[in-house]
Amino acid sequence: MSAPGENGSMIAAIDIGGTKIAGGLVAPDGTLHHRTERPTRRRATDPGEVFATVTEVVADLAADPRWARVDRVGVGSAGPVDIARGTVSPVNIGAWRAFPVVAEVRALPQVAGAPVALGGDAVAMTAAEHWRGAARGFANALCLVVSTGVGAGLVLDGRVYPGPTGNAGHLGHITVDLEGEPCPCGSRGCLERVASGTAIAAWALDQGWRAPAGAPSGATAAAVADSARAGDPI
Repeated sequence: MSAPGENGSMIAAIDIGGTKIAGGLVAPDGTLHHRTERPTRRRATDPGEVFATVTEVVADLAADPRWARVDRVGVGSAGPVDIARGTVSPVNIGAWRAFPVVAEVRALPQVAGAPVALGGDAVAMTAAEHWRGAARGFANALCLVVSTGVGAGLVLDGRVYPGPTGNAGHLGHITVDLEGEPCPCGSRGCLERVASGTAIAAWALDQGWRAPAGAPSGATAAAVADSARAGDPI
């Protein structure tokens, strides 16, 4: 890896979610130069098995010649996260509870001890939207992401506000239905169990919707819905 601050440097970005773990090589101006992803082994019970996917993603990135210009690594993860301790406990990745992702990434031979920064994935998305996207120029914003789960981040008084542990604005586990389905977080009727992409797919199938014949998303939606009905972490 290059020395921090060298001209032409790049950032290695890792995105950890309940469905996939992705990585990219990103220039300081935000341009994405290379991207790769792997499915998350979210049914694994061994934390190391889940991290093996992160290892594969980093190896893919390191195989690109531009990896030599990487001088830092950013990790955005499904929450909750603890940016002070460098740990993550994603609700939709059951094997990771207080998993030391920062230390594990820093220890990878390709990273070689370079600086590693952790943030919640929704907070990272909010920072990007405030810098380059829909929230640009606004002093206050609430940015939502609806995917495997539901996340959010805050911009307050012109600055992204992660909170002391990195979870400020995380709305996915606010109870919206007191008699709703149990959630893997331990609560009931969470927003994520109603409005996430996986929950929406499950609801649509329960209401009789079926994908058109030959549609590639049909089998995926059915599998996701089955997991949701079974109470698996989504």
